[in-house]
Amino acid sequence: MPSQKSLHETKRTKARRALRSLAIGVLVPLTITLAIIILFGSGRKYHSLTKPFWFPPLWFIHLATLGCSFFMGLATWLVWADGGFRGESRDVMSLYLVQLSLGITWHPIVLVMGAYWLAPFFCVVNFVAIFLCYLRFKRVNPFATDLAKPCLLWSAYLSLISFKLMYL
Repeated sequence: MPSQKSLHETKRTKARRALRSLAIGVLVPLTITLAIIILFGSGRKYHSLTKPFWFPPLWFIHLATLGCSFFMGLATWLVWADGGFRGESRDVMSLYLVQLSLGITWHPIVLVMGAYWLAPFFCVVNFVAIFLCYLRFKRVNPFATDLAKPCLLWSAYLSLISFKLMYL
């Protein structure tokens, strides 16, 4: 029978590993998103457009993108922590990586290249990837599902903005 001290050390080791994996699961996508925003987020082309009143300022787009990166990273980690990368939800990680990749490509496509005709495609596919993550999260962790909801809303709103940018 293990001693009380070794049991306490085992719990502490597990907690330390869980905290480390949480930090990696959240900080890596957040850092990648922040790097993309810093490199490609100047938005000279976006600022020069005559936009409708319902278009958000650039700082809000950056903040919402970072928020979605944080929420989806945390949600994916919660699903992973509950053992959700097995069985029916084994494709969560690939869907999350697709979502992360598409989420960060909007900045270079719209703000640097000005390829407004391409942005709606990326936004719609991103929305579908987030929605599929949402459905997979639902099977494993309800809180992870709640974290994906604001990202779905942001992706839908960014899709509307992207469609409108094509006709400005």
